[in-house]
Amino acid sequence: MDPQGSLGPSIVIPPSRTPAETASVYPSNMIYSIRAAQRLDSRGKPTVRVTVRTGKGKFVAIVPSGASKGDYEAIELRDGDPACYGGNGVTKAVYNVEHVIGPALIEQKFDVRSDLAKIDAFMRKLDGTKDKSNLGANAILGVSMACARAAAAARDEPLYEFLRQETGATPNGYVLPVPFFNVLNGGAHSGNSMAFQEFMIAPVGAQSITQAVQIGSEVYQELKSVIKKKFGSAATGIGDEGGFAPPIRHPTEALDLLVTAVKNAGYEGKVKFGIDPAASEFFRKDAYDIGFKSDQAEPLGRKELIDLYHRLLKDYPIVLLEDPFAQDDWDSWKEFNKTCPVELVGDDLLATNIERLALAKEHQACNSMLLKINQIGTISEAIAAAQKAYSYGWRVFVSHRSGETTDDFIADLAVGVGAGHLKSGSPCRGERVVKYNRLMDIEDQIISKRGGHVYAGEKLSA
Repeated sequence: MDPQGSLGPSIVIPPSRTPAETASVYPSNMIYSIRAAQRLDSRGKPTVRVTVRTGKGKFVAIVPSGASKGDYEAIELRDGDPACYGGNGVTKAVYNVEHVIGPALIEQKFDVRSDLAKIDAFMRKLDGTKDKSNLGANAILGVSMACARAAAAARDEPLYEFLRQETGATPNGYVLPVPFFNVLNGGAHSGNSMAFQEFMIAPVGAQSITQAVQIGSEVYQELKSVIKKKFGSAATGIGDEGGFAPPIRHPTEALDLLVTAVKNAGYEGKVKFGIDPAASEFFRKDAYDIGFKSDQAEPLGRKELIDLYHRLLKDYPIVLLEDPFAQDDWDSWKEFNKTCPVELVGDDLLATNIERLALAKEHQACNSMLLKINQIGTISEAIAAAQKAYSYGWRVFVSHRSGETTDDFIADLAVGVGAGHLKSGSPCRGERVVKYNRLMDIEDQIISKRGGHVYAGEKLSA
C-alpha cells in the first residue's frame, strides 16, 4: 500500500497459476515476492506486517513497537497524518517494503540459506541513514525477520536452530531461558503513580521452561488475589504488558506485594525479582523524580537513588536491575556498577547497538545487554550485538516491547543466541503468552529430537 492507499504488488504472479504452482517453479532458497500490510499491535496502533515468499512457502513477520523509547534506537517510520490513527499510520513504511525494498532485494537474487547478513546489509545501504529513518526501521526489520524464517525453512531447520548457527553454536548445547514475567506495571506502561516501570518475577528455581511457566502463572494469579484483597477488585486492571497496576507509588510497596504472592503460592526461594525502573523516563534536570506521575514531586539526587537501589537489593531477593539510570548518565552507571552485586542491564543505555556497547564497556557501566530487535532494526545486527556482549563477558537478556504482536520470533531468538533469560510481559494477554508457549514447544522439540539442553536457572546464562 502506497502513502495514498493504492495497492501495488512488488512482483506480479501470472493469473493462470495458483500460488502453489508459482512457488513450485522457484527454488526454495530464492525470494520471489515481498509484500507488506498495515496491521495493529497490542496497543491498537498500526504496525508493519511483511510476507516473504520463496519456493519453500510463505513466511510472515509482524514488527513490535515500544512506548518508552531511548534516543539511540533505530527510527520507526510513521505517516504523521493526524486524520489517520492520530498520525501513527505506517502506510509509508508499507509502501517502502513493497515498492523500494522488495523489488531491489528480489533483483539481487540472494540465497536466503546463507545470505541473511548480506540481505540486511543491502537494506541498510538502500536506506542510506545510520538510524534507518529513510525507509523506516519497522519496514526493514519486518523484511529481516521474514527472511530469517525463510532461511530456516530453506535449511529444513527450526528458526531457533538457524539463529543458533548464525550466532555460532554454543559449546554447551541449547540454553533454555528463565522467563522474567512483568507482573506489576508502572512508568510509561500504566496509569498508576509508580515511577518504576516494571517489577518482574523470575522462577530461577524451576527445573524447566514448562515448570517455570507454571510457577509464573500461579504466582501471577495469587498476586491478583493479594491485590484484590488489599485494594479491591478495581485495582486488578492491567497495564500495557499484562502486569497489574494497583494504586502504589513506592518500589517497596510493589516488592512487598510480590513477596506476599510468592510466599502464598508456596515458591519462596524459587522465585527471584527483577526491576526495570526505566529511569530515563523520570530524569529531570540532574535529578530523578520518582513522583513524576503524581502531583507530589519527589526528586532524588544520584547518590540518593543509588542508596535506594542498595536498600532494595539488601531487603529483597532481586537478581537483576535494568536501566536504573538515564541513558547518558554515565557517571551514575559507572559508580553504581562498582558495587552492584546483581546483573546490571543496559536497555536505553545500549539500544542493542555495537557502538553504544563499546562506550559502555569503556565506561565500565554495566554487565548485561537487553536485546530488542526493533532497537537496531535487523536480525543480523541484533545477533552481532549479542556476540559483542558475550565477548565482553556480559550476559544477554532478550526482550519484547510494550507494543507487541502475536509474532513469537523472540522466543526462538532467545534460544538461538543462547540468552539465559527472556522477558515478554506477564503470563496474560495473547501477545505475551505466545512467546512463553513457543518456549515450551521448543523445549519439547529439543527433548524429543535433539537433546543437549539446559534450563539456565539461577545462573541466568549458559
